[in-house]
Amino acid sequence: MIVAVQRSMVGHAMLILFIGMIAGMGLLSSLIGGVEWWPGKLLSFQLPGPTDAWVRTHLGGMLNAFLILLVALVLPILQVNAQRARVVGWLFVCTGWANTVFYWAAIFSANRALTFGDNRFGASSLFSVIGLIPGLVFAIVSLIAVFLLACAAFSSRSDDSRAFSTSKSI
Repeated sequence: MIVAVQRSMVGHAMLILFIGMIAGMGLLSSLIGGVEWWPGKLLSFQLPGPTDAWVRTHLGGMLNAFLILLVALVLPILQVNAQRARVVGWLFVCTGWANTVFYWAAIFSANRALTFGDNRFGASSLFSVIGLIPGLVFAIVSLIAVFLLACAAFSSRSDDSRAFSTSKSI
């Protein structure tokens, strides 16, 4: 049954969405330079990272969550069997978490966690490596997962037991 896979995907998506929404609070604080605790009264503080990094973290987290939700919803339409649904579901969930780590690490990385070494944005750091490794790995994984879903969508198979099947049917 793919319902358990879907429920797990929804749960992970909601956690990633929540973290993306927290980043939205960071974005607001970055934009105004603190928190307005009373109308006209600002508790001033400086958050690390540029405002545009907070924008990417906020929107990226939310979009990753929506992607996981969308995939969870289309699995039954594509008639993916339970084993393949579990694999594809986890590919998307892990992609969402990897991108979450990437976006948050990029806030603290002068080079935006885009390279292991220095680049035109700034110097490399431990945060560059922490963000880039899962980001690179799951950029490739997500391409594979999307391709698998595209194959399922264009497949003429309608039997759940044969969708995504690699064995020959008699």
